[in-house]
Amino acid sequence: MPPPTRRTLITYGRLAMRELRLKAARERVHGLQIMTIEQFAARLAGGFLLPIDKDRLRAAIQTALPKADLGELESIKMLPGFVRAAVDTLSKAWLSGIDLEARSAQHTRIAAIANLERAVLAELPANLLRPTDLAAKARERLEHAPAIFGDVEINGLTELSPCWRDLLRELGTHTGVRWVADSRKVPDWLDTSNIEIHTSEPQTPTTRSVSAATAYHEAIEAVRWARELISSGKARPQEIAISATATSDYDDHLLALRSDANLDIHFAHGVRVAASREGQAAAALADILLRGLSQARVRRLARFLSKSPEPFNSLPEGWTRIMPADAPLTTLNAWTNLINALTPDDWPEQDDQGVHLLALITLLDQAKDHAREIGVTLLKGLPLNVWRKALLLGPPASLELSIETLRKDDLLDPCSSIIWAPASSLAASARPYVYLLGLNSQRWPHVAFEDRLLSDHIIPTSELEPLAINAADTRDFKTILATTASEVVLSRARRDSEGRLLGSSALLQNYPDETYLRRHRVPEHALSETDRLTARCEEFQGLPQAKSASTCWRNWHRYQEITPHDGLIRPDHPVIQAILARTQSASSLRLLLRNPIGFVWRYGMSLQLPKSGEDPLTLDALAMGDLVHQTLEQALIALEADGGFAKASEDEIRQAVGAAATSISHAWELERP
Repeated sequence: MPPPTRRTLITYGRLAMRELRLKAARERVHGLQIMTIEQFAARLAGGFLLPIDKDRLRAAIQTALPKADLGELESIKMLPGFVRAAVDTLSKAWLSGIDLEARSAQHTRIAAIANLERAVLAELPANLLRPTDLAAKARERLEHAPAIFGDVEINGLTELSPCWRDLLRELGTHTGVRWVADSRKVPDWLDTSNIEIHTSEPQTPTTRSVSAATAYHEAIEAVRWARELISSGKARPQEIAISATATSDYDDHLLALRSDANLDIHFAHGVRVAASREGQAAAALADILLRGLSQARVRRLARFLSKSPEPFNSLPEGWTRIMPADAPLTTLNAWTNLINALTPDDWPEQDDQGVHLLALITLLDQAKDHAREIGVTLLKGLPLNVWRKALLLGPPASLELSIETLRKDDLLDPCSSIIWAPASSLAASARPYVYLLGLNSQRWPHVAFEDRLLSDHIIPTSELEPLAINAADTRDFKTILATTASEVVLSRARRDSEGRLLGSSALLQNYPDETYLRRHRVPEHALSETDRLTARCEEFQGLPQAKSASTCWRNWHRYQEITPHDGLIRPDHPVIQAILARTQSASSLRLLLRNPIGFVWRYGMSLQLPKSGEDPLTLDALAMGDLVHQTLEQALIALEADGGFAKASEDEIRQAVGAAATSISHAWELERP
């Protein structure tokens, strides 16, 4: 049996690669390699050479910044956001094929970026190359391309970065190269090459436009639409996609709706790490380091790290009960006073861990100057990985922002799930049924801040970024409509989260008039049981929960009679007998006479409002009154002991009041935990 013919398929993005590999496996295709253009160039260059990925680049920039002389950027190089801007700038310059070193004499800003590039390359391993260097190495070994790759096919791409174009043109002289555009736009630079181009007629899907109340309502309607397609048998999950340009506006909504609807919705761009337990653990530690100690913050961190090997796990179970509910505990001194005042009987099971807890609080009080060491000490496993990645994104002062930007794979199979993806990823991996969200002005095409260090007057945008972000969004929109076989729904929000009116995208001008979807409409197909019961009032009214709520509402408006919701209970109830038999204080008697049901809630059921966990800047009226009365009482006692208030001079009264205030303040400080 002859060996299979070797072929290579180049595509864009993880989503397209996973789907094409699954398709090849199902069709039992042998000899087919599926990779990105970066992987293609690295394989051809050989010698274990690899492209510089963004994680390695970010780490190298973080290491090189303190030592590099960045000229006019020296004063801002340690500010939050600089690392992110530097990664973005260097990546775009490299992909555009710009030689920063050769052009450093043109402008001081280019010279600063060239110095940064030089310092970063010195930090990276020798086998990690810039895209331009990798392409140059690959072009030197083009004669090996037929043996390594066989015929090459480019699938799903609508554009290619300038640094790879010469490699692809020259590759066509050594082996067969085919650009499969299908109904996508073909780049103009391919006209001068001998690459075979395959095109087809664009698809003609059913298209309709809708407007929803808000972005959250848009997400609800999209999930309702997807569930209706699946339940009706019209489509399978892997044939459905939901997409937008500004995916961050919808991520949290779709993450919650995915759980509520019990549907597998794969986030092609990853889910926010902050939405997971490990991300929340890292965020809780960052909250303490950036804002200081408090009882609420320490409780939150302990809750997330209670299962970790050390150090919170060594504390006895239920140890947080030693902390008074009304103590803010915002300083190390307050924690020290509290722990020193405890006895072994105060700890659960008399397991006194005061020394260990004080050492832990002292470590947390070291603040952000020791962020890396504190993270290694307190965090283990996945939370520690999140912490280290966040520190690579920027200085400790921006830890919360860094954790918020991190993402991870949701571990769902994109080949058997509904896809939620950015428009650029969906353009490379078509689905028969597509719901496009956020077709508002300034959202599609997307108007975004360019996070880079080279302005347009230094290097023109057309050179640094040949395809602008708004042009890319427009291209992706047209590509999605041209490659979707069955149905496309174009959706926009009428208002933002603050109630402001939003305009529609210019891309909607040539499409049918939109359908106005009301926020509380009765849907044709509900996304979950909650959605179904909300739409079917008659069915919901029969549930015990609905009956109880309805009875409570009516009882609160029946002023002529007392009902169970007003506190009506059977005579001689033991709880009432017990609380009435106790010795009453002035406060409890006042509450009993003015608010009997509140008296039962507080003294019979022990229900109390949660205490504030923050240190008050000023005393409330009750505390101020107590302080004044205690001060005057102590001053009067001192004056009476010295001969009486009537015989005291003004200076003696002032001294007595001052001494009393100092004494009471000192006593309060000692009693304060």
